[in-house]
Amino acid sequence: MRKKSLRPQRSATMRDVAELAGVSQPTVSRVLNQSNSTISISDETRTRVMAAVAELNYHPNVLARSLRTQKTQMIAVMVAHISNSFYHPIVAAIQDVATSYDYDVMIANTDHIHRNEVHFCEAVTRRPVDGVIMVPIHLRTPDLAEFITRTQTPVAVLGDQIDHPQIDVVHYDDQTSLANATVWLANVRGHRRFGLISVADDIDAGRRRVTAIKRTLAQLGLAIRPEHVAIGDFTIDSGKRAARALLQTGDVPSVVIALNDLMAIGAILAFQEAGLRVPDDVAVMGFDDIPEASIVRPALTTIAQDSVEIGRKLAVSLFRRIENPDLPRSWMSGKTELIVRDSA
Repeated sequence: MRKKSLRPQRSATMRDVAELAGVSQPTVSRVLNQSNSTISISDETRTRVMAAVAELNYHPNVLARSLRTQKTQMIAVMVAHISNSFYHPIVAAIQDVATSYDYDVMIANTDHIHRNEVHFCEAVTRRPVDGVIMVPIHLRTPDLAEFITRTQTPVAVLGDQIDHPQIDVVHYDDQTSLANATVWLANVRGHRRFGLISVADDIDAGRRRVTAIKRTLAQLGLAIRPEHVAIGDFTIDSGKRAARALLQTGDVPSVVIALNDLMAIGAILAFQEAGLRVPDDVAVMGFDDIPEASIVRPALTTIAQDSVEIGRKLAVSLFRRIENPDLPRSWMSGKTELIVRDSA
């Protein structure tokens, strides 16, 4: 009985596929790459080629294709915190659009840390991709302008703090939505003592949202006392710490607005642990409408953004620019919605 060779079997090549299918290598290439060539390929030939691909378990040489087309068939996505379920539908929608273009997606998580955002840009510089989608928390327009100059890579971002003629932007009007929600809390729910769980001043989204809330309160003849502003970092744990800081003032606000849902959920848990009833003793409102917002008890009143639409718009704008780098930049906006539940 002959022993089985321990040497690995040779991977199938395009030549092998062509021989098994009884066609030329260029024909195999046209079938696999869905070429726009004027040369017609019959359905019967296409079927034979795909049958040979399946029988031989053939996988195209991506590196060779990249050298030939000058395309990596890869995009990179940088999100702020992958554990935040707000980003899950965004990434899934990006993946769906990328798949339709026969692209793979590489995902990087920055944990809201500046040096991680910088490292992402450096990594893409060393390992080129065909396009980049970012949720920049700390990076500014000059940083991304330098990145584009160095890499010539198409970029799409979430957030209107980036203003560059070659960067496509998707933006949701969080200022107007928070202003309207603040008016609703004051005029409909009757709140007069407002508290706020914010984030560090160097985060554009946080600064923008705080400005909208404080400006609206001033127009209503109200204000947030300095001791009723606590700082978090967009996580549940930081929301708990912020709520405990508010409790230590001895004069808990009647309503607390958290700048995202995770911090709002953390606040609800901390208030309940301290024996307070939400919303009877203190109401809580969040921002994002992540899945957990409807699961926590009481269910969280929040402002919804359509994460799926965000991801789709980011991906569509990026692939348009990949195909035509000279397009004028796109500025795509979307609507928000106040979701009234039980916490406020």
